[in-house]
Amino acid sequence: MLLNHRLPIPAAILILSFTFGFLSCSDSNNTKEEIKPNSSRLTRPKIPETIDFFGEKCSLKDVDVRERLDREILVNTFFQSSTSLIIKRSARYFPIIEPILRSEGVPDDFKYLCVIESNLTNVTSPAGASGFWQFMPFTAPEYGLKISSEIDERLNLEKSTRAACRLIKSNHHIFKHWINACAAYNRGPGGLSQDLTAQGVEHYFDAEMNPETARYVFRIMAMKLILEQPESYGYEIPKEDLYVQYKTQQVIITKPIENLSEWSLKQGFNRKIVRILNPWILGNQLSRPSLPCTLKLPSNRSQFNPKHPL
Repeated sequence: MLLNHRLPIPAAILILSFTFGFLSCSDSNNTKEEIKPNSSRLTRPKIPETIDFFGEKCSLKDVDVRERLDREILVNTFFQSSTSLIIKRSARYFPIIEPILRSEGVPDDFKYLCVIESNLTNVTSPAGASGFWQFMPFTAPEYGLKISSEIDERLNLEKSTRAACRLIKSNHHIFKHWINACAAYNRGPGGLSQDLTAQGVEHYFDAEMNPETARYVFRIMAMKLILEQPESYGYEIPKEDLYVQYKTQQVIITKPIENLSEWSLKQGFNRKIVRILNPWILGNQLSRPSLPCTLKLPSNRSQFNPKHPL
């Protein structure tokens, strides 16, 4: 409260007079000024009638389909910090992912599945899924990814992208449809087949799913729309603020590295830099079972400062 009940009445009147006099004075300076409403608006483009997704024209006229996509567009449009980082990271990592998808015969839109799986980071989920493509430890070896105490190829972007391509193509072979193949990436082909068969339908859009899978494909669609037209969704990130691609050279390792820290320094870098470029190396050594392997080292030394002044 402004007044203390113990103040004498004249003091209280004086304080009130001063307060309201100050407010009156402030108001009197703006008597001719109109109070304008805030001109900022939370806007986004309307949802299109159709979307070109995995090379297929998908109708968005169905009320349920439209509203489910609307939800994911809103969630991602107004989760500014996360979406801004994704846009910045995409400039670094999409040029690596896109040529692999082309060479594997997988539609380019598959890269957006990678976005919703990991936000383009080598994150590990509570369930143990890891890497950009979130392979589980028991699934990774089925697609040629090695995991040991020294290395985890789920964290190797090139190798894990090729493995993910093999997985999605396997799903497509089963379902003959890319959207169903995407849903199966989350639900598993057996689980998706069971859901579709039990409900007498053939398409993901027509099936009732568990909450996570029900949102899964629509999250991919939403990120495709936002990343293809970020300005339309309020993201005006200058080109110079996008994360640059790492400029690297490849070194084939055939002999064991007993101490990665010492080895890195001999190359003119430090272990931090080597691990940034090769996050699949888990420890401080590479022994015979991990060899041969290819390491990336900086080809442009201006990108990294190997020794910072104290």
